[in-house]
Amino acid sequence: MNEPIRRVSVVVLLLFLTLMASASWVQFASADSLGQDPRNVRTLYRQFGSFRGPIVVDGTSVVRSLPVDDPFNYQRTYTDGALYAPVTGYYSIGPGSSGLERAENELLNGSSDALFWTRLGELVSGTEQQGASVELTLSAPVQQAAFDAMGDRRGAVVALDPRTGAILAMVSTPSYDPTALAVHSSSEANRVYQALLADQTGPLINRAIGGDTYPPGSTFKLVVAAAALHAGYSTDTLIDAPDVLELPGTTATIQNYGGESCGPGEQVTLLDALRVSCNTAFAKLAMDLGWPAIAAEAEAFGWGSDLTIPLDVTKSRLPDTPNQPQIAQSGIGQFDVRATPLQMAMIAAAIGNNGVVMKPYLVDTVRDPDLRVVEQTTPTSLGQALSADDAAALTVMMQAVVNDGTAPAAQIPGISVAGKTGTAETGVDGESPHTWFVAFAPAENPVVAVAVLVENGGDLGSEATGGKVAAPIARAVIEAALAAQGVTG
Repeated sequence: MNEPIRRVSVVVLLLFLTLMASASWVQFASADSLGQDPRNVRTLYRQFGSFRGPIVVDGTSVVRSLPVDDPFNYQRTYTDGALYAPVTGYYSIGPGSSGLERAENELLNGSSDALFWTRLGELVSGTEQQGASVELTLSAPVQQAAFDAMGDRRGAVVALDPRTGAILAMVSTPSYDPTALAVHSSSEANRVYQALLADQTGPLINRAIGGDTYPPGSTFKLVVAAAALHAGYSTDTLIDAPDVLELPGTTATIQNYGGESCGPGEQVTLLDALRVSCNTAFAKLAMDLGWPAIAAEAEAFGWGSDLTIPLDVTKSRLPDTPNQPQIAQSGIGQFDVRATPLQMAMIAAAIGNNGVVMKPYLVDTVRDPDLRVVEQTTPTSLGQALSADDAAALTVMMQAVVNDGTAPAAQIPGISVAGKTGTAETGVDGESPHTWFVAFAPAENPVVAVAVLVENGGDLGSEATGGKVAAPIARAVIEAALAAQGVTG
């Protein structure tokens, strides 16, 4: 072979090696980044062109994929979209996904390891890959009652089964309809998404578990009362309850709501202090107990814990090393104490469950396309926040709140309700306080625990209290839960 032919052969060989290396780089090393590139239309067609499993509530698919005659093959549809949006989230070719659509994506699209044998069967039979159905713990009538009761107010409602931690309702208002984001036009989906982002009311935020946490106000007195019971106090223990509490080392003072007195004298029982939600009594009690005891009790209820349900939950927060005046303010749920509505529902549920904190969860069962169970949630205890005796004592105190205290609007004929009101200053000048109510029922054997938050007092603004605004909402949710479980007075 002469020299020119050898040189051409070497060049051709190098070109072939370069081509092979380039193809290997594209197919292997860069495969993930190219597949995730939003400009890759084939990736979109692959993702949206396969059957995505439904999300199911009470046996009915509230989210499903319907066959359509376009390049995407399937259209994601949301029944009662605004009702379930904080839980389901959206699945969109524009902004992507959120909620359970993101958290359970591998199950819904069929790529999860739990569906390995299903995929193997599909490969052998030559059928297209299908996703699993995700069955939720939500109760449709309880979810609807919570949504209807909130109306056009901003806030959240969470209802739990105290015995298991199953989430019966999770509502965040205002909401949005994910259907508008599920369109097969990225430009239209992005336009809708940007409009939702720009909405000052924050419809994309799941206020029940995320976004900004809230000062819990007087609902935090349940934590202080639990710490007091743990320290040896009883419901009849007399505690200081001045009309005005001077905070040590400052000129600041704490007063009761409306400047009222908590009783005829300078002391009241622990039960009466909770019944009338006495600020001065609980602020003084918090300083007497000391912050380590209160922080330990809050942490036993789940404060500061990492939690997924499987949605990510924002941690509730406590001040690190508060001084005495700050402890007093924290004792009434102010200063730097912050909580999610889910956290407050967990407190009510634990008290109703003999002091045991159950891990909240949204997904009950996952089934493959042939309806075989591939995952089943087992209720899990997160620990004992307070003894059964202390929980029983605190239940009596919470019953007094509803029977003849600050929450008569939560009363249900024939049913004993245990609850606690809260009215929390936001710390922003000119803003009306947030209103809270947490409760469980029936008090002697609860099947539902609920937390209600209404931002800035709803329609009543600065005149709002937890008893006026949040308690009636909780009552509607409790009534729906009792009816769904066949509990009557």
